[in-house]
Amino acid sequence: MKKIVQVESKKELGKFIDFPHDLYKDDPNYVPELFIAQRDLLTIHPFHKHNTLQAFLAYDDDKIVGRIAAILNNSHNEYNKRNDGFWGFFDCINDQETANLLFETATNWLKAKGVDQKFIGPVNFSTNEASGLLIKGFDSPPMLMMTYNYPYYIDLIENAKFEKQIDLIAWHWDGDGYDDKSIRLLGALQERLKRNNIVIRKVNLKDFKNEVAKVREVYNSAWDQNTGFVPFTDEEFDYLAKDLKMILDEDFVWVAEQDNKIVGFGLALPNYNEIFQKIKKGRLLPTGIFKLLLGKKNIKSIRIYALGVVDGYRKMGIEACLYGSIIAAYKRKGLLHAEAGWTLENNVLINEAIKAIKGDPYKTYRIYEKDI
Repeated sequence: MKKIVQVESKKELGKFIDFPHDLYKDDPNYVPELFIAQRDLLTIHPFHKHNTLQAFLAYDDDKIVGRIAAILNNSHNEYNKRNDGFWGFFDCINDQETANLLFETATNWLKAKGVDQKFIGPVNFSTNEASGLLIKGFDSPPMLMMTYNYPYYIDLIENAKFEKQIDLIAWHWDGDGYDDKSIRLLGALQERLKRNNIVIRKVNLKDFKNEVAKVREVYNSAWDQNTGFVPFTDEEFDYLAKDLKMILDEDFVWVAEQDNKIVGFGLALPNYNEIFQKIKKGRLLPTGIFKLLLGKKNIKSIRIYALGVVDGYRKMGIEACLYGSIIAAYKRKGLLHAEAGWTLENNVLINEAIKAIKGDPYKTYRIYEKDI
C-alpha cells in the first residue's frame, strides 16, 4: 500500500537525505552528498527566510520508495513576475505510480499556497543551486555540485506529462585536449586590457569579505538575462561563499578589475566529488573526515563553476583571459579532467567560445515544466 508522508521531524529528514544511498547502492557513478551539507541546505540555508519548502517521502508499506520537495520560490516569482512552483530533491524507484503520487502531492501543496502557473523542476531551490535532470552522459560520475540520476527518470517525468523547458550543457576536456590558444594569447590580451585600466588578477583571500561583495554584484548583473535566473540575496551569496572558501584553490579564482571595480570573474573548483564518492552515506564521522583531508592533494579534475562579465565589458577579451588563466593553472598542476558547466543551450555566445577551445558537450541536463 503506497502512501505519502510529509517530512516534519529530524528523523524523517534524515530518512529523506539518506534515501538515495540505498537507491543507488549498486551504481558505480553515484556520489553521495555530504549529510551535514544537505541537512543545512534543507533547514538553515538563508533561502528559507524568504521562501518555503516542504519535503515528502513515498512509502510502499514500511519501505521508502521515493522522495520529492515542493518549493515555493517567492524570490523567483517576484523577480520574474510569475506565479510558478518548483520541485526538487526528486528520487524514485522505477515505478510510474509512485512518481505520479509524488508529483501530485507536490502540486497540491503548491496549489494550496496559491500557485497557478507552471510547475518546474528539478531544481534544488533555483538555478543558483543544483539543477536539471541528467538526460545524456550517464557513463561517468557527476562533478562537484552537479546532479545525477538513473536514465529511467526521464520516462517517469515525461510520462507525468512534463515537457522540456530548457537544456543545460556541461563541457569536458581530457588532459591536454583543449586549444591552448587562450594561454598563448594571455599576455597580449592582458596588455590590451591594461590600456583600459582593466587588470586580470587572482582573488584576494585575505580580503575575502570585500571581494565577495564585489563578485556578488557581477554575478547578479552578468546572469540576469538567463532563463530562470533569480538574483542572490546578500545573505544567500555570503552563505555560498563561506562554503566555497573551504575548498577554494586561489589559482582557480580570477577577477577582472577596472579602477577597483570588479567587472568579471571566473571560478573553477577542485572536484571534491572524487573524494565524496568514497565517503559512505556522506558521513564525515568517524572516517570520512580523514578521507577528505588526505584526499585533497590527489584530486585530478576541476569544474569551471562560473564565468561572467558584466554588460558593457563583453567581447573585449576578458572572458578569454579568465578562461586562459584557469586553463594555465590546470595545465601547470598536471590535472587530468576539466568540466565547464553548466551553460544554457541558448547561450550561443558562450557555447561557441567553448567549442572554439575544443570543449566537448559530454553531458546534458534538462529542466522540465507543465501547467499547474
